[in-house]
Amino acid sequence: LDDHSRYSLGILACACETLAEVQRRMTGLFRQYGLPGAILCDNGSPWGAAGHAGLRPSQRTAFEVRLMRLGVATLHGRPRHPQTQGKEERFHRTLDVEVLQGRHFADLAESQRAFDRWRPIYNEQRPHEALGLAVPASRYRPSPRAFPERLPEPEYDAGDKIRCVGVHGHIQWQGHKLPLSLAFAGMDVALRPTATDGVWSLHFMRFNLGWIDI
Repeated sequence: LDDHSRYSLGILACACETLAEVQRRMTGLFRQYGLPGAILCDNGSPWGAAGHAGLRPSQRTAFEVRLMRLGVATLHGRPRHPQTQGKEERFHRTLDVEVLQGRHFADLAESQRAFDRWRPIYNEQRPHEALGLAVPASRYRPSPRAFPERLPEPEYDAGDKIRCVGVHGHIQWQGHKLPLSLAFAGMDVALRPTATDGVWSLHFMRFNLGWIDI
């Protein structure tokens, strides 16, 4: 759901919520609509470690790292506070009332047909109170950032201290073995000195993962 316009980019009937399935479905939406700047999500799989908002590097998931390589930030709602995703919750209630309630679907294909019939009505015909009774399609614009078919590799400044994350998700720094996440295994991260002596900021591509205070 687009945060600005409430436009529904997709309602997809899935048999599971595995990394491979969610990644495949999201890639299809990215190819069609372009890359967002950020995704607001909860803290469950595959978005992040369940129960943790403001995830530490050690709690990053493989899907989140993939999004970071695409330049897409993940913003996590507060645990057990679904109102953080209020627009999405409201959308789900509307979907439930107008499509799902009191119905039984034979299979995923039948579910998808029902979703495909309803989504144009929601996007193009139903006035939205929060939009001054405009329809979401009148406010939505696709992202100008095209989806790259090849994931970009990390690049850093010449003055950065580069460390490759090991197969067990650790880096070596000033004689210490520091845990990150298995999701970063084989990838380069960068350390940069801060104004505080002995404190370094840790970066993956353009994203600040936190600070290291030896």
